[in-house]
Amino acid sequence: MSAALPQRREPAPATGTISIGQVLSRLEQDFPELSPSKLRFLEDKGLINPARTPSGYRSFSDSDIARIKLVLLMQRDHYLPLKVIRQYLADLDAGLDPMWPGTATGAITILETERRWSREELLADTGATAELLSDAVSAGLLPAADVFGELDVTTTRALVDLRRAGIEPRHLRAMRIAVERELDLVANALLPMRRRPDSASRQRAEERETELVARLETVRAALVKRTLEKQV
Repeated sequence: MSAALPQRREPAPATGTISIGQVLSRLEQDFPELSPSKLRFLEDKGLINPARTPSGYRSFSDSDIARIKLVLLMQRDHYLPLKVIRQYLADLDAGLDPMWPGTATGAITILETERRWSREELLADTGATAELLSDAVSAGLLPAADVFGELDVTTTRALVDLRRAGIEPRHLRAMRIAVERELDLVANALLPMRRRPDSASRQRAEERETELVARLETVRAALVKRTLEKQV
């Protein structure tokens, strides 16, 4: 087997900007799943537009960081599709004051979308016990964090209701493992495309990954529905 070629080290960006690796480090706490491929995907979709160094590397300013955070929050916490996010950003770029998608009120700022809950606030708002939270973290259903986002609150509320029915976080480990296996299937299916040297193939792999994950969600929902129908 031939030895892997050494990767070139990304040079330091221009003063006032940071590299893609530094972006990941800065946003890691709030967005632990963020990856270089995700940032490339957002750029390919026209949602972000970082500058380039003379060598062609991406270089991110503070405004780029704020824009990335806004996009990720709109996706994660508000489940907005890319075309809606793109239009909202286009209106902002045009100097408009667009309404927040899906609401009848005016636009909100990035800070207003970054609602975070402390551990104590999470327990108080969801009615969860410290034991349930600990069990959920141990089962890999919630992050081991000091602050939590809206998705974590929604998940915790669901876990509280499930516990009332006698379904504990430990019973859901198989669900988490199944999800991880599904994502491994997608990753393996796209591995040949990702290994191609051209950037277009890698970008297409990112797009295809989103499509395949959506297809898995469709199949899972259909299986649940059919199983329920058989039990009626």
